[in-house]
This record gives sequence, C-alpha cells and structure tokens, in this order.
Amino acid sequence: MKSLKRIFISFTIFMIITLIFFGNLSRKTEYGKRDIVYYNDLLHRVEKDLEEGVPEADVEARYSCLIVMSTKINDPELADLYTKGALVMDLAVNDEYVGKVAWNDREENFNSSRYKFLTASVLLWMAVLVCGYLLMLYMYTVFLNPIEELKDFASDIAKGELDKPLPIHKTNMFGSFVEGFDMMREQIKLSMDRERKAEIARKELIQGLSHDIKTPLAVINATCEVLELKFSRKLKELSSAPSQDASTQSQIAECDDTLDKVRIISSKAANVSNLMSDVMHANLEEMEKIEINVSEENTTILEEHIKNLSTFGNIILENHIYPCLVYMDRQRMEQVIGNIIDNSAKYAGTDITVSFSETEDILMENGKNGRFIKIKIRDNGPGADKDDLPLLAEKYYRGKNASNKSGYGLGMYLCKTYMNKQGGGMEYYNDNGFVVELLLRKV
Repeated sequence: MKSLKRIFISFTIFMIITLIFFGNLSRKTEYGKRDIVYYNDLLHRVEKDLEEGVPEADVEARYSCLIVMSTKINDPELADLYTKGALVMDLAVNDEYVGKVAWNDREENFNSSRYKFLTASVLLWMAVLVCGYLLMLYMYTVFLNPIEELKDFASDIAKGELDKPLPIHKTNMFGSFVEGFDMMREQIKLSMDRERKAEIARKELIQGLSHDIKTPLAVINATCEVLELKFSRKLKELSSAPSQDASTQSQIAECDDTLDKVRIISSKAANVSNLMSDVMHANLEEMEKIEINVSEENTTILEEHIKNLSTFGNIILENHIYPCLVYMDRQRMEQVIGNIIDNSAKYAGTDITVSFSETEDILMENGKNGRFIKIKIRDNGPGADKDDLPLLAEKYYRGKNASNKSGYGLGMYLCKTYMNKQGGGMEYYNDNGFVVELLLRKV
C-alpha cells in the first residue's frame, strides 16, 4: 500500500506542475492586442524615410511592414491583407495620399503562439515519456521482479530445494507476504528434517525387531531339525523291528504325525524368516519394490497350501483345482492367499468357501488373449462398507470395521500389487459376504 500511495502522490504532483506550466504559458500569450500609439509612431517614421528618398524595400525591411502604392479601394493586395486581419493605415508622403502601409501582426502572432505551443507539447511529451519509463522501471522493481522471484522460489520448493532463502528487499511491496513465504520454507524444511529423522528411527526399529524375531526363528528351525532327526531315527527303528504289534503301529503313526507337524512348523518358520528378510531390506512405503520371481508352478500346490490354513477357521473347498502350470511366485502367492483368508477369519468369523475355475480368453494389457485359473475366496460375513469398498486396496487404508483390529492397512494393497506383478489380477466385491477373486495366467 505504501508503494501505491507513493505512485499516486507522484502522479498528482506531476499533473499539478503540468497544469501550472500551461497556465503560465497561456497567461503570457497575448492574442489580438495592438498598441495603436506604437504603430502611429512607426507610420510617421515610414513617411519621413520615404520623404527623404529611402527606397521602399529598405523601409519595409527596417519596419517589418508592407507598402502598397495604390489608392484603389479594391486593390487585390489590400484585399488579401484585410482578409488576414492585418493593420492597414493610410500613407501620405509630402502631405499627399499615395497608398497604404500594413503590418500583418495577427499572422506573426499566430505563428509565434503556434511555435510556443508546439515547443510546450514536445516538452510535455518528453516529460510523460521519461515519467512512463521511470514508472515502468519502478513497476518492474516493485512488482514484476518480486513476482518472478516468487515464481523461481516456488519452483525450487517443488524440486525440494529448501536451503535457498527467498531474498527480501526493502522496496518490495510484498515484503510481509515474502517473509511469510520464507518462514513457510523454513517450517517445511524443519518438518521434512523431523520426518526424515523419524523415518530413520522407524527403519532402525523395524530392522531391530526383524533381527530380534529372526533369532528365535533360528532356534525354532534348529529345534525342528533336532526333532525331525530324532523322530526319523525312531520311526526307522520302529519300522525295522522284526515284530510290529498294535503298540508299535501306534508309535509309528504317532511318529509320522509328529514329523508332519514338525515339518509344517519348520516350513512356516522359514516363511516368517523370509518375510523378515524382506522387511529388513524394505520399509513399509517401499514394499511394492520387493522383487517378484515369477516361474512356472503347478496349481496343485495352491490347494495344498489352502488346506494347511485350516488353523484360521473352517475352510470349505467346493471343488479341486484344475492341475496345470501357471505363472506365479510361490512364496508371494502363499502370502496373498494367507492374507485374504486371515482377513476373512478376522473380520467375518464365518466359514470360508474356496472354489476354483478356468476362465475363457481374456484380453490382457499387451493386447493378447490369455487364459487364467480363477481362485474365488468367499466368507458369509456382512461384507465391506460400500464407502470403504473402492478404497480397500489403497495403501494404508483401513475400513470402518478395522478400528478395533490390529493391522497397517497394507494387506489388500500388497495382495493386488503381487497379483498384478505375477501377470494376473485381483478383484473383490460384496455378494452375501466379502468375495475375492484371484487370477493366475496359465502357461
């Protein structure tokens, strides 16, 4: 506002000076006034010079007049002088009327005034031009240059360059705004520094927990190996006994069952160990960067894996999977299925139904047709809220029914990411419960 006030005051002063200048010019300019006494004196001098024999041309040059030696009233030269408003007086030489003498002062006065007006107009034009250039320079310094600096500053902020301060000039009318903008930069920088430190601390915590978890897992694996070796030897001894009564058969069956359970524990401990390795090399924001190793695998391993998930609840297989080769990462696929069934057991708490089918040719992203194995996992719960449904596969999103459940909001997001990276896909919807369909591309 101060800069605008200075511009207004300067412009007002300039216009007042211009008005005073033209007022003085107008006051000093005289139009139509003649000094008759002065011209009578000139007339007597002209008559005297002519009586003394001075040539007419010299007299005209000496007194800036025009001598017309004619007594005719309708003389063309006199008529022209009257038309121009000249002062015409009778000329008498030796007391004899010989003609007229004229002074064309009106035209001379007009030419003089026109010259003065032209000079004043040029001076005014030059003054306005200089003031205009000065105003443009001032506008650039006060308005345009600060705006360009703000534009460059915003570009630097967008690029993450937060160490470069925004220059603050005394003549800048945006001083308070610029200062606030620079304070915002400092606060963003401090906030990002705090976030970076918190991120480092979080990663260190995750890596520490992962290491702490892997330590007991190693003990579990070592114990499983000892138990497997122990019961394998015992089973071998019982199986090689010469006589096998009912007690021996019972012990053999018990050893087989124990060995199966030990192997399941060892397998799951290995899966957890692999997951902890992933966590140690990727934070939660970068889980989608975990490498997916797609290979040709038999579909029957998926049915076996689903059967081994009975600890989550009652899982009903409506049919058997079609045995064929599909493109998948076995470990990631087991994670996907385990996560979906775990979610159904956690949020629905009902029986879980799994069915398998083959699809017709489906147009893929590369423009080619492909055939897929579809795995449909369904529960009989209330399903997802209609407002939550479109967002369930977004990173960190948790539905309304998850407020009292543990989790990070990453399960469905990672499932969809892993399925897409395997060349398949995942869809989910409500249909008398929550339904998830997984697609694996056939070889």
